[in-house]
Amino acid sequence: MVYFLIFISAILVNNIVLSQFLGICPFLGVSKKIDTALGMSAAVAFVLTVATIVTFLLQKLLIAWHVEFLQTILFILVIAALVQMIEIMLKKVSPSLYQALGVFLPLITTNCCILGVALIVADPAQLLVKLPLENGEPMAYNLLNGVLYALATSIGFGLALVLFAGIREQLALAKVPKAMQGTPIALLTAGLLAMAFMGFSGVA
Repeated sequence: MVYFLIFISAILVNNIVLSQFLGICPFLGVSKKIDTALGMSAAVAFVLTVATIVTFLLQKLLIAWHVEFLQTILFILVIAALVQMIEIMLKKVSPSLYQALGVFLPLITTNCCILGVALIVADPAQLLVKLPLENGEPMAYNLLNGVLYALATSIGFGLALVLFAGIREQLALAKVPKAMQGTPIALLTAGLLAMAFMGFSGVA
């Protein structure tokens, strides 16, 4: 039940983009086509999940060595290294997707969604889902909870991105007033989508 709550909460109730407003840059920049949105979602899911595992273990070392102040710098370095791996793989495996993502692929390095989740999992007290009591004490967070949260967050990110891309593809065919074309209608649509996700509040 706990894992189900974490999963549903991260995808719908506390969606990383539409509720916590992290990862807005790729959300707005790579959402003009569904194919590109799917590619970005897969890349973010891979980087986010692997980065969470690595940074969780790295955090244990930082605490053991009493150098927690290096957390942010080291986390950024880990994420940057993973993004470089993704970039090299995509360039060889799918050049078309690599070209479609363009500048937004390196921007995963500074995607606050990935760094934000890594920091949240490293400090589990920040997780928005409160686990139930076990023998009168709050249940301990572990790597499994953190990875599940990261995976669910990446699914929530992908869901928001693909939904937004689908809407923008339809808007490209609609007769939008000239003053609202481009960024204005995209921001208005994003706001309406965020309001729609507010309907999930209280589900988990």
